[in-house]
Amino acid sequence: MNKPLILSLAAAALLSTNLNAQSMYEKFEAMELEMNKMKKELQELKAQAAKPAPVAVASDKKVEVAQKETEEDAKDSDEEAMNVEEEIVALQESVSELNKGTSGNHLKFGVDYRFAVENLNYTMADGSKQDNEAFMTNRFWLNMDWSATDNLSFSAQMAYNKAFGARSGANAMTAPYETFDWIANENAYDDTMRLRSAYFLYRNDTFFETDVPWTFSIGRRPSTNGHLINLRDDDKAASPMGHAINVEFDGLSSKFGLENITGVDGMYVKICAGRGMSNAAPKFAETPYATVDNGTTPDIDLLGLIFTPYSDGQYSVNTQYYYANNLIDSNPTMTGMETVGGLHSFTANLVVNGLGDGINDYLDDTTFFISGAMTKTAPKSGTSTSTTSGNIEMLGSDVGETGYSYWVGLQMPSFITDDGRWGLEYNHGSKYWRSMTYGEDTNIGSKIAARGNAYEAYFTEYLVDDILSMQIRYTYIDYDYTGSNGFFGSTTGTPMEITDTMSTPDGRTAADFVDKAQDIRFYLRYKY
Repeated sequence: MNKPLILSLAAAALLSTNLNAQSMYEKFEAMELEMNKMKKELQELKAQAAKPAPVAVASDKKVEVAQKETEEDAKDSDEEAMNVEEEIVALQESVSELNKGTSGNHLKFGVDYRFAVENLNYTMADGSKQDNEAFMTNRFWLNMDWSATDNLSFSAQMAYNKAFGARSGANAMTAPYETFDWIANENAYDDTMRLRSAYFLYRNDTFFETDVPWTFSIGRRPSTNGHLINLRDDDKAASPMGHAINVEFDGLSSKFGLENITGVDGMYVKICAGRGMSNAAPKFAETPYATVDNGTTPDIDLLGLIFTPYSDGQYSVNTQYYYANNLIDSNPTMTGMETVGGLHSFTANLVVNGLGDGINDYLDDTTFFISGAMTKTAPKSGTSTSTTSGNIEMLGSDVGETGYSYWVGLQMPSFITDDGRWGLEYNHGSKYWRSMTYGEDTNIGSKIAARGNAYEAYFTEYLVDDILSMQIRYTYIDYDYTGSNGFFGSTTGTPMEITDTMSTPDGRTAADFVDKAQDIRFYLRYKY
């Protein structure tokens, strides 16, 4: 039997003994690939058997021997062809059984479990300390993907995120903020399994007969762990740029590739829109789900544009703009929240995947990035809490205020293993800087939101292939101003210098404001 056939039969045997170790989608792909290989080999064997015997020019005895060898080769080829046909039939039957069990769908499930223990330390503005020596959490993601056709697919993710045991610090006053829609799955709260994302994606290589590949997607979007912040989280990048947006969101997006028509590597534009809060009456109101005309919390909508002017695999330049309206803050004079205004945000970054040009393997596998962002508030015209200017205060000011932030990072190959990664990052935010990064995976508060300086070092190592990994991460935040992790009004968002917090108009003292925060985290993570 020839070598290709031996390899094919061995692969088929291996496939049949490892079906339980693969997802259904992978089983289909492996079986279809194996059948295609076998069909090709069958054609080659039949073609070989059909070749005419060579013309004899030697003695009659040699001719007789040659004819006998030819007949034996043809017989062997027929037997091998029959074996291949039998293997193809067996694989087709297996595929048929899988089709029956899955209604013909290609399904793929994946799990992502992470155990983490963290040492949290806070130094308050008056010098006092607060800490948690060992805050332990369980985080579990159940990933689901369906590919109905080559152009249409669906993805979803369920999430569970909870501290070990029951959390004694949660109370009736603060609990509603724990399940706020923007961070419902990003904080360690209760033992509820929640939907983190669910959306369908349509893709096509042409847009109205133009050479523009495009996509369209709508649903609960994967909008946390976006570009750049995903590096230290060891995740694939979600759509938004993590410098400005890192929250869960419901909305739509549509991406248009411009490389074919401009000739510029990797150029594309992406339009995004979403709703962060719906103004709607309760189910059992007189008019269920009708707009509530209370003037305090209308719909919160966001419209954004992502534009990548260049990306060749090594160098990429990326930009993002968004505007969000009707942003909110808590109001101490009334129950719930009130609208305070809108926010403009612009971000641009440069990413280098591989420093230099073939200097050495280490630098070739090193990633460097630099990112800059700015925000500008647009206070709402006044209501009952208006100032003399006629506007509600945003971030402690009744006029538009500009904030800025810059962020640099370096991620390098590990010195210990082939696949591990080490990273260093630094970011700074100004007095009026305001990001929407409440879902950032940092339990002392978003480092990107810091009005001050944040430093981070981490290393990620793989223990078993790319399935089991560990990470140690150190994050240190030195605040210059308060309100970094607040909302958008004056109640929680007003920036005050840390040195000016000894006494505030609302009765708080320096003991209520964090000056410095530190998080040392270790995790073990299983992904398959």
